[in-house]
Amino acid sequence: MFLAVIAFTISSFRHYIMFNHQNFVEEDNEDDDETSSSHILNKIRSIVTYICTYLWAISFILLIFLLYASIRGPFNIINSFNTATMFFNTLTPKFYVALTGTSSLISGLILIFEWWYFKRYGTSFIEQVSINHLTPILNGTESNNSSLTNNDISSLSLPLSSTMNGLNSGHNGNNNVNNCILSNGTDSTIPVTGTNECKVWKNPCALFRGAEYQRLIQYNGKEPLTFHDMNLSAQEHQTFFTCDLDEGKPEYEMMQRAWRERTPSIRIQLARDALEKNSEFTPALILLAEEEATTIIEVERLLKQALKCAENAYRKSQQLLEQGRIQDIVHKRNTNILIYVKRRLGMCARKLGKLREATKIFRDLVKEFPMMSVFNIHENLIEVLLALQNYPDVQGVLAKYDDISLPKSATICYTAALLKARAVASTFSPDVASKRGLTAAEMSAVEAIHRAVEFNPHVPKYLLEMKSLILPPEHILKRGDSEAIAYAFFHLPHWRRVEGALNLLHCTWEGTFRMIPYPLEKGHLFHPYPTCTEVADRELLPAFHDVSVFPKKELPFFILFTAGLCSGTAMLALLTHQYPEIAAYIARLFLTWFSVPIQYLTDKIESILPSNLYQQLAKI
Repeated sequence: MFLAVIAFTISSFRHYIMFNHQNFVEEDNEDDDETSSSHILNKIRSIVTYICTYLWAISFILLIFLLYASIRGPFNIINSFNTATMFFNTLTPKFYVALTGTSSLISGLILIFEWWYFKRYGTSFIEQVSINHLTPILNGTESNNSSLTNNDISSLSLPLSSTMNGLNSGHNGNNNVNNCILSNGTDSTIPVTGTNECKVWKNPCALFRGAEYQRLIQYNGKEPLTFHDMNLSAQEHQTFFTCDLDEGKPEYEMMQRAWRERTPSIRIQLARDALEKNSEFTPALILLAEEEATTIIEVERLLKQALKCAENAYRKSQQLLEQGRIQDIVHKRNTNILIYVKRRLGMCARKLGKLREATKIFRDLVKEFPMMSVFNIHENLIEVLLALQNYPDVQGVLAKYDDISLPKSATICYTAALLKARAVASTFSPDVASKRGLTAAEMSAVEAIHRAVEFNPHVPKYLLEMKSLILPPEHILKRGDSEAIAYAFFHLPHWRRVEGALNLLHCTWEGTFRMIPYPLEKGHLFHPYPTCTEVADRELLPAFHDVSVFPKKELPFFILFTAGLCSGTAMLALLTHQYPEIAAYIARLFLTWFSVPIQYLTDKIESILPSNLYQQLAKI
């Protein structure tokens, strides 16, 4: 029988090779140019797969035969099993207590580690190992593909700080990166993660550290900004407020030290020392306005002083643009500083209630620097226009920036939903709508809300005050919890001002999730929801804030399994300790039941095959 199987395998393999050889010849005759090394390799792989299929069948047959021979042959497994059964019957209850107690302890340790790993990285360690290492081996995938998958997966959970080390080196060494950064304006859109899905953006409405963030520290002693968030701001200032020609100048060297310093008092002192070297040094005035000034009025005074210095430097560099590339780099640096100062002055005017002055500043920035539209200056303009209740102008700004070719944001999507909700929210009633159906205007408003919620599902909980707000960070992650906090912090009063808008949002926002049951795999109006937002938001938001996670992650199977195993073995250990005789009787009964099917199978095999088969094969 065994020889017949081998002969059939060889014959089938020979016919398969002849068939593939004919295919090779026919394909070569049809088109000799299409024959390549990759095509031959694919054919070889298919041949190997064909062989392995028969080898697995042969191996399975041999395994069954060896198992039977081992049971009835010289290994005498049945007698050994009977001996083991007698041994377990002689064990005392203390052995079972120790066995179950040790099993409970080991499974408990595994459960603790799995829970810690899930809380830290959002996935099960056992599942991660099986997906990354065991699955490629079992599926026979190539090592290159598996290593690429591991890199892709690990890049989603890498801390953001690990990718920021290259920015300073790019500032001095790589001219292409430097020119690109300088031309981008004051708000960085450089991705700081290993994946294109998670880009960290400058918060267009970031607060002032000394005048606003410092108040929270004085009130409850909690730090509103993470070190990573402040480090991103410091590196942006080093990138945008300096250029290669500034190396060696004492005031710029002092500011480089100030931006790298972690202690606020030392940063402020270094900025003062830089001003003593150069009284018109704008970056030092900006740092003092951001961190030393304790009121918005003081911030405005310092920024107006910085604006004069920035405008003088901008005009001088603009006159020297035709002298070559070096002056162009200086002019870009001065442009960055000028836009930053003007924008922060506009925010001061907004906070002091001078809304029309703030509107003029932001409009002038958008008109004077139209290429800076992607850096979200228009979001400041939208917020000020909403404060003025100038809804037609808000609609005009949205018509310009809510374009498919431009990056979206929570401000764009939710403001569009607010304007459509404003037309129907005052008369909207869920009971009436359920009876007569939605009108065209109501349907348009609901669709706009669904679109906004799909883009950032964290915002409604803050707008509906289902979750407490905190001070927004200096950087935000699009579609993440940090962006939701930044939006709701400034735009919640605008939603409250529109009668019925929050009620309409409350009645309709959860319907978005029924349209997208699997947001990580498929989106409706936008790309699938990024999987890396939680990791990025945890580095941007303070530790005392409970980060909003979407979608809610279910506990992995192995955590539930180890929890059940730990609880079950602990219960067995307790019962064995309290009732030793009953536990020993149950264990012996279980072993007896376990041996019954094995004995039944061996009897059936013995009745089918002769008892001396092993000796006959040994003689052959």
